[in-house]
Amino acid sequence: MTVPRYWAVVPAAGVGRRFGADIPKQYLPLRGRPVLQHTLERLAALPGLVGVVVAIGATDRWWADLQLALPCPLEVVPGGAERVDSVLRAARHLVPRLGEADWLLVHDAARPCVRPDDVIRLMDAVRDHPCGGLLGAPVRDTMKDVDADGTVRATVDRGRLWHAYTPQLFRAPLLLAALEGAVAEGRPVTDEASAMEAAGHAPRMVQGHADNLKITRREDLALAEFFLARQVAEGVA
Repeated sequence: MTVPRYWAVVPAAGVGRRFGADIPKQYLPLRGRPVLQHTLERLAALPGLVGVVVAIGATDRWWADLQLALPCPLEVVPGGAERVDSVLRAARHLVPRLGEADWLLVHDAARPCVRPDDVIRLMDAVRDHPCGGLLGAPVRDTMKDVDADGTVRATVDRGRLWHAYTPQLFRAPLLLAALEGAVAEGRPVTDEASAMEAAGHAPRMVQGHADNLKITRREDLALAEFFLARQVAEGVA
């Protein structure tokens, strides 16, 4: 029987224009280390991970300053203009080594608080799934449907709504084909799951912790620092 292997892909080519900092948000300091370093250290410690591929921007001048000593191989590829382009370039880089039973684990560079136990739960939950799945959490707030000028049109039933997180874990051949198809047809791809859905697959949603936040706004950095401190106190590595 072929043993499945897991490869991590981290798109890190974003420049963080919405964040408004002088440097991309993935390189901002967080508890003494750059955000991206926290993210990579969390991923690289996962059991069974063969390697990590990071896609960085063409003008990135901060990557070389990272002090990384990871327990698995780390490779770097040039990123693209959009997230999907970076993920696809990283996946193409791995093609010569990818087996039919291999998986691609895609994770946001700016999600440094991901819990290893959540990722392991995701791996276990989709091990026999035909395509794969992603971490997420049920929506708790009341959801509103609004028009372009901010007028509320309706209250949306939140019973079946989830926040989509990363990592998102999919069978490598299927994800590669889905991303290739989306780019070729010019379809918008907000995450890997949306590309899989457009290709006719039905990913599985696996519940994770809500502290797996994506640093998007300035206040998120302080929240991430709080979450990491609390995780350390809980013994989360």
